Amino acid sequence: ALTVRFITRRFIGDYDPTLEMIYRHVAVIDGEMVHFEILDTAGQEEDSLQIEEKIKWGDGFAVVYSVTDRCSFDEVMRLCFLINHLHGSPKRSGAAEQPPVVIVANKKDLQFDRMVSTEDGENLSKALKIPFYEIS
Repeated sequence: ALTVRFITRRFIGDYDPTLEMIYRHVAVIDGEMVHFEILDTAGQEEDSLQIEEKIKWGDGFAVVYSVTDRCSFDEVMRLCFLINHLHGSPKRSGAAEQPPVVIVANKKDLQFDRMVSTEDGENLSKALKIPFYEIS
């Protein structure tokens, strides 16, 4: 839903979060036309090789968790370390520079169902030195 909102500027309430999709989008950012290919993994990977291949595919990452799901928050650190490890490898086309990564806490409007505090997200962000956003 987050990806669809970015591309269409509309919120789609009826959305299957288990579907993996690649979205293509063109946007003007800072006066420059940027072509996006966004892989929405849906977080359903059970095989670590699948996760690694998808991380190798990406040039930038929004690691999203739900504030109503503690398990999704617990995955953030592992995914950020995996991104760092795979993209920090000298084997990857000689690139030692880390890709841009942000941590995004979603569903901030669901205060009564909240299982992860804003402070938890901020603390993780500081520890990993990665920008943090809490959205709805």
